[in-house]
Amino acid sequence: MAPEVAPRITEQDLQECLQALQNTREICLQIVSQDRARATTSPQNPPPSLEDRLKAQKKLFAAISRLRSLHRTAYMTVRQTKQATSEARQEQDRLHLQLQNLYYQQRHLRGEIDACLDFQHTYEDIPLVDEADYISRYPEHADKDPHELMKLRLADERAVREELEAQRKQLIAKKQALIAENKKRKDDLASLDEHLKKFIESSKPIQETFKKEY
Repeated sequence: MAPEVAPRITEQDLQECLQALQNTREICLQIVSQDRARATTSPQNPPPSLEDRLKAQKKLFAAISRLRSLHRTAYMTVRQTKQATSEARQEQDRLHLQLQNLYYQQRHLRGEIDACLDFQHTYEDIPLVDEADYISRYPEHADKDPHELMKLRLADERAVREELEAQRKQLIAKKQALIAENKKRKDDLASLDEHLKKFIESSKPIQETFKKEY
């Protein structure tokens, strides 16, 4: 009786190969037993017939032929398994490389995100109108998220500063006009003083004439 196949062998081809090998072994043992019986024949124990020996040999040849066929099948299965294993290993290596690339991209993106979060933007140093004051002026913006609200506050600050800058330029232009007008008046007064001096100088002979006694 053939021994029970080990439970760890699950491939059908290998199981059939092991069973055929065990069957061939049993036939060989049967032939050896017949040869030994023929060597120790006695009237009480006649030797096996030649026909039995030929039948056993035919069984052995058939078993060997099947064993060879199963061996070829098992060999091809092993080759296919190796090929599939190699392809699976290559696919695993490819996926592992992709995973490493994803890890690298993840670290890079996290670094960029941290850099953006830690970036000190110039708007943080801009003295803005207090948020409560801004909301009191624009209550329709009260439900905005902090990012959108900050953008609106910056836009409002820019508009206010641009208006103030325009007013400043107007005042500077007005100041320059007043300075120019004052300079002109000062120049006119200086010219008038010069004319008065000349007039006084030119009137001295007349004054001397009036001072004479007749």
